[in-house]
Amino acid sequence: MLVIDGHLDLSLNALQWNRDLRQSAYTIRANEAGLPGKGRAKNTVALPEMRRGRIALCFATLLARNTGRKVAHMDYESQAQAYATAQGQLAYYRGLELDEQARIIADAESLRAHIAEWQAWEEADADQAATPPLGFVIAMEGADPIREPDQLAAWWDAGLRLLGPTHYGPGRYAGGTGTELGLTELGAPLLREMMRLGMALDMTHLSDQAFWEAANLYEGPLLASHNNCRALVPHQRQFSDEQLCFIIERNGVIGAAFDVWMLQPGFLRGESNQAVVIDTVIDHIDHICQLAGDSQHAAIGSDLDGGFGREQSPCDLDTIADFQQLPGKLAARGFSAGDIANILQGNWLRLLFGAWDS
Repeated sequence: MLVIDGHLDLSLNALQWNRDLRQSAYTIRANEAGLPGKGRAKNTVALPEMRRGRIALCFATLLARNTGRKVAHMDYESQAQAYATAQGQLAYYRGLELDEQARIIADAESLRAHIAEWQAWEEADADQAATPPLGFVIAMEGADPIREPDQLAAWWDAGLRLLGPTHYGPGRYAGGTGTELGLTELGAPLLREMMRLGMALDMTHLSDQAFWEAANLYEGPLLASHNNCRALVPHQRQFSDEQLCFIIERNGVIGAAFDVWMLQPGFLRGESNQAVVIDTVIDHIDHICQLAGDSQHAAIGSDLDGGFGREQSPCDLDTIADFQQLPGKLAARGFSAGDIANILQGNWLRLLFGAWDS
């Protein structure tokens, strides 16, 4: 079954971690053997494995912070550096287009054509025919690279379609994970410009205060691209049932993340991942479906290789190609074929078409 992943930090891995994602995950692991650093030689995502996993489309991120929380290759001293880094990450996706490895999807017409091509490939002798190019919807995780709200139109013209105002720490537009800060003075103008352009709001990483302030201001399409359930893993990074129900009531979609830190209560980075399996992710998907009363709002937003590797992913996942285990695992939990299609692809498609067809 075709899969849509709502969150992959592909350009971060390619540029900041210096990985050639055209090579297989196993080749990248071999090349990184002996390198120091978390996640080295333990990657799970590369373009060949995305094709094997039938990841027809993903939300491909731009990520560069300017918060003062210094993290190498992620948090920069100045806004100009964050802007330049995100522009470079966008150029990387354009480079993959030139290599005919991928295509950037930015409107309903191109999305329909892209999905139709993948469906035709799947219905043909898929094991023999070459896969179509991978599809990327460009998303920004943390709006720090945007110099001012009125610059957002230029980012839209460049292909940006999904925007999360903040990441970890005190962002330029809103308080993020680990803070109790609301929207900054730039936050409300940014949300108004997003509504004018029709850019979807990603609620992921918003602090509780910023979440509800944004909820009261923003009236356009919204999502949580990679967010799990606080009821199952008590932590501010997850959303409460009240927050999840708000997104559901607004016809939004929540992508379940595969980061063990978001799946095991009290997990400390560096501990064993052996207590977490892919079925643990399905616990969060099921919780969202129970809150909604249907399967219309749960999806996949894996965040695989989001600054970590196999050591912080479910222990029974080797690479992203293992997403093809999901249909069987969801069926074993009582999900119907229609439910499974909604979760693996249909709900993200509905959100994108709803945003772009209006």
